[in-house]
Amino acid sequence: MAATAPPQHKSTLAATRPAIADTSFRFLTLGCGLVVLVVLGLIAVSSTNSALPVFRHSGIGFFTSKTWNPGAGKFGALAFVYGTLVTSLIALVVGVPVSIGIALVLSDVAPVRVRRPIIYLIDLLAAVPSVVFGLWGILVLADKLNRQYGHVDHLVRHIPVLGTLFGGGLHNGKSLLTAGLILALMITPIVTSLSREVFATVPAAQKEAALALGATRWEMIRGAVLPYGRSGVVGAVMLGLGRAMGETIAVALLIGSSPQITAHLFRSGDAMASVIANSFGETQRGSTYQAALIGLGVVLFAITIVVNLTARSVLSRSEKRLGAAL
Repeated sequence: MAATAPPQHKSTLAATRPAIADTSFRFLTLGCGLVVLVVLGLIAVSSTNSALPVFRHSGIGFFTSKTWNPGAGKFGALAFVYGTLVTSLIALVVGVPVSIGIALVLSDVAPVRVRRPIIYLIDLLAAVPSVVFGLWGILVLADKLNRQYGHVDHLVRHIPVLGTLFGGGLHNGKSLLTAGLILALMITPIVTSLSREVFATVPAAQKEAALALGATRWEMIRGAVLPYGRSGVVGAVMLGLGRAMGETIAVALLIGSSPQITAHLFRSGDAMASVIANSFGETQRGSTYQAALIGLGVVLFAITIVVNLTARSVLSRSEKRLGAAL
């Protein structure tokens, strides 16, 4: 007698629920991502439209000129772009090595009983408002640094490269370097916390394997921890850079509000975010001056996007080389 085929059962409601849930979740997350892109696009379009009067008035000179004289109708953003980039670079050079070092100590070196108080302290530092950093810098730090700037100026003014950066006289406590140091202090908690979380995800077996092969603790960190967390550290640095480039109050109090391009880090300068914060309330609605300040915001927005895309491209090539080496 021929065997009969088993009956075909229709899919039950319980079987279709996971597929429906996965599809719904996928479309929900896609929609959230698209909302972010749409919002960013609307911000870019509306800001650019508001800045069009100054783009028509100054043309390419808005991006290439360093002259900023609203009374004479001259608007050049170059000095503000320079101040923003210099202070952000100082913040990265000073703050990132310190942040990564603290994160490595907390994840792989310090005893467990010591880590928690330090983590609480770092989180508390991240919660301090930026205006507090700015007031502390202008009331306490600026005068003390100004005296130190004078000593350094006297020592290095005749040394070729150092004299260009730290010499030349006319030093000021409200300067590019002071603003950069405060920004370094402000981004340290962010970079430290994110880097520590990344280093904590490194598999314990990977660390133990390196130590079992005879590696020292530093060799284990260099060969097992840092390569594994490279992408996360780059993301943390980019967030810190975004904080540094967009900071307003602290920079406005400490940079000196002098739009100039100078190689002397002990002299005053100005940044895009700080000049917007200082001057926007004084402008008339619809004026070319207001459009110029909005134009500075558009330039800052564009620079941030370019920096992030460049960092992502460099990281992608680095990961490919690392994968090929392995």
